[in-house]
Amino acid sequence: MKVVIVGGVAGGATAAARIRRLDEQAEIVVFERSGYISYANCGLPYYIGEVITDPAALTLQTPESFYSRFRIDMKVHHEVTAINTERKTVTVKNLDTGEVFEESYDKLLLSPGAKPTQPQVHGLDLDRVFTLRTVEDTFRLKDYIDQHKPQSVVIAGGGFIGLELAENLCEMGIDVTIVQRPKQLMNPFDPDMAAFIHAEARKHGIKLMLGHTVEGFEETEGGMSVLLKDEPSLSADLVVLAIGVTPDTPLAKAAGLELGIKESIIVNERMETSAPDIYAVGDAVQVKHRVTGLDSLISLAGPANRQGRIAADNICGGDSRYLGSLGSSVIKVFDLTAASTGINETAAHKAGLDTDTVILSPMNHAGYYPGGKSMIMKVVFEKDTYKLLGAQIIGYEGVDKRIDVLATAIQCGMKATELQQLDLAYAPPYSSAKDPVNMAGFMIENIQEGILKQWHIDELDALLKDGKVTLLDVRTPREFERGHIGGFVNIPVDELRDRIGELDPAKPVYVICQSGLRSYIACRILAGYGFDAYNFAGGYRYYETVQCDKESHQMSHLDAASTPCGASA
Repeated sequence: MKVVIVGGVAGGATAAARIRRLDEQAEIVVFERSGYISYANCGLPYYIGEVITDPAALTLQTPESFYSRFRIDMKVHHEVTAINTERKTVTVKNLDTGEVFEESYDKLLLSPGAKPTQPQVHGLDLDRVFTLRTVEDTFRLKDYIDQHKPQSVVIAGGGFIGLELAENLCEMGIDVTIVQRPKQLMNPFDPDMAAFIHAEARKHGIKLMLGHTVEGFEETEGGMSVLLKDEPSLSADLVVLAIGVTPDTPLAKAAGLELGIKESIIVNERMETSAPDIYAVGDAVQVKHRVTGLDSLISLAGPANRQGRIAADNICGGDSRYLGSLGSSVIKVFDLTAASTGINETAAHKAGLDTDTVILSPMNHAGYYPGGKSMIMKVVFEKDTYKLLGAQIIGYEGVDKRIDVLATAIQCGMKATELQQLDLAYAPPYSSAKDPVNMAGFMIENIQEGILKQWHIDELDALLKDGKVTLLDVRTPREFERGHIGGFVNIPVDELRDRIGELDPAKPVYVICQSGLRSYIACRILAGYGFDAYNFAGGYRYYETVQCDKESHQMSHLDAASTPCGASA
């Protein structure tokens, strides 16, 4: 059996190695357009920022090491330009010599990945406009920074690559501005959770130009001008485009393969395309989302590697299945860790799901053990069924651990109420006897049983105008003086029983505290006295960060770009 693989990075390299482990006699040829194979795309921004200092560390394998171990021909600087599905051949161009030749296959695997999305604006070809996809892109950008010592950069786009690059350049002392059309960074997060990412970025000096559209680039004397729609232009020494990625599928399209979202390659659960004996994996393929069942594009290394393994199994006569992606991800944002899995509340509403959420601020480990830090968790579930839909967590140590537990729970089809039953490891330096994941389950069970009734931040404006409710802040007087929402009266929770007569029992009471715990206790006290009480989801610290971020969007773009406000986590 002869297997030809187009693309030698995540999915392609994984598939090649797996095929060899399953079939020692197979002839395997990999064609890679760039000069590197099996490289770590996710590590590229950290090489720019000199967190990773050895360029060799970016490549997990070389063509020579791959051949030595697996006897697989890794042909770099070779571009596949056409597929003939009837003759079962590919046309290949040697980019070093210009030679063009045909290569036959019994099985063909496409792993072309995705390319940086290019907006339809002028100036993309200017020397100071960079993208970051390949190792060559990385070396080009790093060489420019080393030689020219830029003082400022505009990054167009605030996804994973854009935010990671922004952090690394900022740590190098470069003035960084992120511009993008959406009004938030990191779309896997809901706007309220993204507010914590915004606060951390601004705290470190990154300017955020959110909700603004780039219309082009022009060279100026000694720099670049970034043209914005309906706004003054920005000046910078260089520009990096990181507005997203698009499936790199012209080859598949020309071959007549069935295409889906953004011309991605449609595959079945076995990673088979619409053409016989042709498989496809990675960022170029359309997948099913595990939560919604909808067609999706999920450009992450984990799914690409798993798909490569599954395709290899099936090429070798097995029957492996890819059942979809959750989109679980994690990112470092300066001192913070931000992670998500499943779908967020915004995506759930777009999918027509009736949802509820709990927002909590647990400590990463036992409060009595030194060094504990809080995290903010948002868990999304379906109202009637309590099906667990997704989660977002922002904090410090322990965020990745909790998001992985929640991802596993979603994949196993657990209900949100069942999170309380998970038997999770505990020791004071690592967790609490009631782990944050368990706490989310306790809260959701209380909602199910009617013990906990919530109110959310989007209800605040209406409540402030409603004279038929009582708005109650149960923090200490000192906390209240440092900041509070106008219209709320302050009765500390420990004084509530003695001062219950100050409240009108005919009015519903909407309660807030710093994190949501004291206000929940207050709600239970009030319920015991016959009041109809509602607990604020998230607490005042959450409100303050979200509100400050909202206000920054309403300011002039120059003032809002660097407004340091709110809590980091």
